[in-house]
Amino acid sequence: MGRAFILGPKAWICPSPFFLAKSPVYRHFLPMSSWSPDSSSSPSLERAWSSIVVDGPERAASRAMLHAVGFTREDFAKSQVGIASTWSQVTPCNIHIDQLAVSVALGVQAGGGKPLVFNTITVSDGISMGSEGMKYSLVSREVIADSIETVVGCEGLDGVVAIGGCDKNMPGCLIALARLNRPAIFVYGGTILPGDHNGKPVDVVSVFEAVGQHAAGKISDEQLASLEAVAIPGAGSCGGMYTANTMASAIEALGMSLPNSSAQAAVSNEKTADCEAAGKAVVELIRKGIRPRDIMTRKAFENAITVVIALGGSTNAVLHLLAMAHAANVPLSIDDFTTIGQKVPVLADLKPSGKYVMAELVKIGGTVPLMKMLLDHGLLHGDCLTVTGKTMAENLENAPAYPVGQDVVRGFDNPIKKNSHLVVLYGNLAPGGAMAKISGKEGLVFKGTAICFDSEEAALQAILNGTVHKGHVVVIRYEGPKGGPGMREMLSPTSAIMGRGLGKDVALITDGRFSGGSHGFVIGHVTPEAFNGGPLAIVRDGDGIVIDAETCRITLDATDSEIATRLQGWKQPTPRYSRGVLAKYARSVSTASTGAVTDLE
Repeated sequence: MGRAFILGPKAWICPSPFFLAKSPVYRHFLPMSSWSPDSSSSPSLERAWSSIVVDGPERAASRAMLHAVGFTREDFAKSQVGIASTWSQVTPCNIHIDQLAVSVALGVQAGGGKPLVFNTITVSDGISMGSEGMKYSLVSREVIADSIETVVGCEGLDGVVAIGGCDKNMPGCLIALARLNRPAIFVYGGTILPGDHNGKPVDVVSVFEAVGQHAAGKISDEQLASLEAVAIPGAGSCGGMYTANTMASAIEALGMSLPNSSAQAAVSNEKTADCEAAGKAVVELIRKGIRPRDIMTRKAFENAITVVIALGGSTNAVLHLLAMAHAANVPLSIDDFTTIGQKVPVLADLKPSGKYVMAELVKIGGTVPLMKMLLDHGLLHGDCLTVTGKTMAENLENAPAYPVGQDVVRGFDNPIKKNSHLVVLYGNLAPGGAMAKISGKEGLVFKGTAICFDSEEAALQAILNGTVHKGHVVVIRYEGPKGGPGMREMLSPTSAIMGRGLGKDVALITDGRFSGGSHGFVIGHVTPEAFNGGPLAIVRDGDGIVIDAETCRITLDATDSEIATRLQGWKQPTPRYSRGVLAKYARSVSTASTGAVTDLE
């Protein structure tokens, strides 16, 4: 009747789609939705695609196949809604999403649609971080997008609810929804609760930084083991304002999730209700003819950028929002982050550079009060349409304020930083741009000498064994989209630097990228990447480098003629992969400054 997965002391039961379709308990579990958007929207798309697949005598074979998976005769007259589940047992971020898919399906049924659940792949950044396997992480964004597009396009589904729980799930889902442009909603799987280690809240980044502390002799084997055993207590995405929580917040600000979907615990009544509401809401979007590209406009992307900055979000948001905008045919560039960042302050005191985890933001009301603050200060476009069928301003009209006395989110009179922490740098080391995450705590200018590595592993070993010391600028190259391939995240090296107490004394530059958990003086997304003959390829040990977040410049202490001479003597290395998914990705991927997309014309 269902699938049972034994996960520690619990058995999670997920009813099969067949059971879901047949069971009178599930069929009538929820009341019909009383929610209804403005009726003045576009014409209905109730069976715009499914009718092509199942209507008429000539489609009898198609209907016969669907009878076998639980369709009744009456179901063929309903809108078919695909529920894209990123469930997987390989990561705590997604371990519960099969259950959330059931809740979405109940909502679709209650709204009068016919749910069809299908899966995509997912991978775990946290597990693969620092290994060769991490090269598949960004690739998985494209695989997820392609798989959702493939299933929905092939099966003639009229709408989609996509559920994501880990870093690449979310942009992968949104890229697919934008490409398909069929009525759709995104549901975030939710944040994990913090672990408890000796009375202090901890998370996965605590463990990465503890590795550096261990290498420096600051903690013992036993202390490291005791931390790793409790840092991740259950289901949900990594707990700080890392990439998962950043992207969930951005998608809500974009208008593609229901209010506060981004700020709910993974295992909670609120998340279950969010899923059921999303299922009902997507059926209404189908009836009203509201599609993702009606929502994912230029103004909506500006809203998403604004919220990411206010929350102190991950640099990965730049890469992913550019890719999502590309899929939606919306012009967006890295320079837009600079323009918006000049007027938007960082208000949330969240990890990795701040004090609090996402669960603390959830406790005080989530992202909705923050967006109301931003709207009231003229920093959000209130006229943007959202998946509620209402505008952003209408959604926020009765939004509550944060409780008096909380300090998770500051007021505009006392920001963490008066402008954006996401800084786009240019210069002779990054003619096409680079991304820095500058909280201000590490300073705004760094001058040092290069110590160069052609892989993440070599750099990490040098940091842990003490080869890297105060005044060094660690250069990690050939880790870009093509050179890696896959543009790995440098969480292990950056965490090791912090763990060894060098956070203010060592900078790191790479054509790879950073986890949302990285902090310190770190610059990634260097374009052109070294594999494509970017200047990063010809930096030598001992070269002077200046990183200036005030003037937004990153400069190699070498003349133009010296750089040109070095580049003339440089030879592109042999690709690391010649066959398989990484080789295909390397052949098709664009630069980081254009979102590392694989379908750029």
